[in-house]
Amino acid sequence: MANHKSSIKRIRQTAARRLRNRYYEKTCRNAVRRVRKMTNKAEAEAAFSKLTAMLDKLAAKRTISKNKAANLKSKIARYINTLAA
Repeated sequence: MANHKSSIKRIRQTAARRLRNRYYEKTCRNAVRRVRKMTNKAEAEAAFSKLTAMLDKLAAKRTISKNKAANLKSKIARYINTLAA
């Protein structure tokens, strides 16, 4: 265990951030799964706009990388375009 006050605080901060990041990343994965299961194009497009905002926010906070966010948005957009209206 660390001896310095600053390192003890850093460990606490890191643990809190890790939990927060895990929660948001898991929530995002569930949202992606939800959109991929949709068969109605209108519903999927509405959910896609919310999902896009969520992915952009996570990428801006560096919870996920910007490339991962871009890849997910691209794949889901392609999936939505294949759905019948």
